[in-house]
Amino acid sequence: MVAMFLTVLGCSGSIGGPTSPASGYLVEVEGLAPVVVDMGPGVLGALQRHAVPEEATVLLSHLHADHCLDVPSLMVLRRYGPRSSTCARVPLVGPSGSAYRIGVASAEEPGTVDDLSDTFEVSTWDVTPEVELRQGDDDDGAVALTVRSARVNHPPESYGLRFTSADGRVLVYSGDTAYCESLVELSAGADVLLCEASWTHDEAHPPGIHMSGREAGLVASRAGVGRLVLTHIPPWTDREAVRAEAAAEFGGEILVAEPDLRVDI
Repeated sequence: MVAMFLTVLGCSGSIGGPTSPASGYLVEVEGLAPVVVDMGPGVLGALQRHAVPEEATVLLSHLHADHCLDVPSLMVLRRYGPRSSTCARVPLVGPSGSAYRIGVASAEEPGTVDDLSDTFEVSTWDVTPEVELRQGDDDDGAVALTVRSARVNHPPESYGLRFTSADGRVLVYSGDTAYCESLVELSAGADVLLCEASWTHDEAHPPGIHMSGREAGLVASRAGVGRLVLTHIPPWTDREAVRAEAAAEFGGEILVAEPDLRVDI
């Protein structure tokens, strides 16, 4: 069996919190370059404790600031850091417009767009909904991880991601989303579901934005997942109340994400 691990780099919902960066997760498979899923503010610093950032593939679920604004800092490190002379381009996959949106954030002058192509090979989920990540530096390496995307229910173009290792282990990341059937289908039979739960359940919450702990538990139960990891809980939301809601719907193991939590998939 080939080891596959999830490490939480940041899990604070909507903003960086007093004890955690915003959203960011590290997926590691033996023999594969590190994969960073979302890069909200503070995530690059946390990543440096666990992996070589310059080597990482970057996958973005959507382009809200709390999920992507450390990518420009990673570009600085790749261009000017101590490994810059040997940095090959690495994949960056995100929603349509990712190169433009990140380029605007990184630009030195108003009204200009930084060109990411010197450091990233950019592709988008709308054009390439499934990507294969291979061992080694070329297309001849064995496929170590397949990532399949599915649109979820959040105001900007947003995706949930299903990671399948070569020996069939499955991790699903909800991204930011309200409860939706596409996430249930994407999560079917997953070993681990990393699922947002931004608030406790209240019918007065605006629709089409986020899930409650109850809804995260319902997704996990309906999808038949092995373990549920609750994440994207804002600093002002009661983490234990969210966990209790999820446990009322899902009878399996439930973890609440925190920085440096490492989960064996």
